[in-house]
Amino acid sequence: MTDPEDREQQAAVSRLLLYHLNAPVADGCRLRGVLPAPGAVRIAIHAGAEAEGATFLYEIPHDAVAPYCIPGILRTVLAGTRLYGSSDIGEAMGMTVIRLHPEEITPDPEPEQGQALTVLRALSDPGDDEHPFLIGFLMLGRDLLRLYVQRPDRPGVIGADIRLTGTPTALIASLPTLITEEQHQQPSPDDPHCDLLVDLTNW
Repeated sequence: MTDPEDREQQAAVSRLLLYHLNAPVADGCRLRGVLPAPGAVRIAIHAGAEAEGATFLYEIPHDAVAPYCIPGILRTVLAGTRLYGSSDIGEAMGMTVIRLHPEEITPDPEPEQGQALTVLRALSDPGDDEHPFLIGFLMLGRDLLRLYVQRPDRPGVIGADIRLTGTPTALIASLPTLITEEQHQQPSPDDPHCDLLVDLTNW
């Protein structure tokens, strides 16, 4: 792999799929690896029971889709029966290679846990362990996530409620400022884990 853009795409897909090492990609399907291929990424998925199942390599061209779409494409493909032409089937390392055509596949929406993980990763800066901003979280259900945050220049813990669906990047970037604005703040009588609540569900 010599093309820098291909390397970047491959690395981005690898990072996105790390979460699925601990959680199934789809019912009965677990991630086994992310492999580089010429002009494409191959995702190893084990289907079925550990001993009796089979591992498939799903090949997706780098120039066909953005990395963030790939988990949704895999969920769609793994959720039902699909027919593939002989030109889309191959073999490598004892695994069946299936070449996908992402332009023909509608990605399945990200589940709530995946959306929460995306937000939490964006707010977790491992380089700032001395003054962390995000210090906790609670999934409230119904598409709601409470973030427990603390600014190093201000006392107290703030609980910030956000919606997971369609959370804009601008909201995540603006969170340190938004939590200090008094029009968003309210007391927190029912949650002993924070001093104030900030409702950003309509932001």
